[in-house]
Amino acid sequence: MTWSIVARDPERGQIGIAVATCAFAVGSRVPFVETGVGAVATQAMANPLYGPRGLALLKAGAAPEEAIRELTTADEGRADRQLHLMAADGRNAAYTGAACVPWCGHEVREGFSVAGNMLAGPEVVAETISAFERSAGRPLFERLLLALLAGEAAGGDRRGRQSAAMLIHDAEEYALVDIRVDDHPDPLAELARLLEVWKGRPRVYREALPSRARPSGIVGRDAIEQFIAERLAAEDRAGPGPAVA
Repeated sequence: MTWSIVARDPERGQIGIAVATCAFAVGSRVPFVETGVGAVATQAMANPLYGPRGLALLKAGAAPEEAIRELTTADEGRADRQLHLMAADGRNAAYTGAACVPWCGHEVREGFSVAGNMLAGPEVVAETISAFERSAGRPLFERLLLALLAGEAAGGDRRGRQSAAMLIHDAEEYALVDIRVDDHPDPLAELARLLEVWKGRPRVYREALPSRARPSGIVGRDAIEQFIAERLAAEDRAGPGPAVA
């Protein structure tokens, strides 16, 4: 009842998931990401326990195929589940249960995977893949959004649309992008709008927060405001250039 993409950007040190569906609040139960560990997307008759347990298995050194085998073997509902995941180093794997509602299926490629169920047809996955590959070199958040938009244009979830989400981590222990559209007549358009908002002040504000390189962050409200203003002004002066993030 969903389709999603799990991908990484090794040059920027990012890994993330984007997902869309005709169901409420997909971001609350499908995407799970942990910095330095990997990403897990659990869908169809989603088992939210796959997220934390899958990440724990990857963290303990399990290969992606091993993690999927362990998760599904222990689950009596595995025939109705769909799952794809990626370790931080880019190794990935996917699983589609035999009882998932057609059209259902997955594709695992180098650096990303796409999986979906109850879709208009295989062209949804094919177009999601094609758009992601065509956007090589652009920031991960843009590539994930373009991929989902292409999948939707190919038919998307055959029931319609209701929610979407994007979750991306970089080197920090908290998310770089964590945006959910829980209930909207055009969730991907709303996700695109929110990403445009994020690209401004929220993106720069995150750089002022405590981080591994600067454990206390920028201290003081005035100092933070000055940092944000100077960064945005410098970007405006520089004009169009390499995309952010």
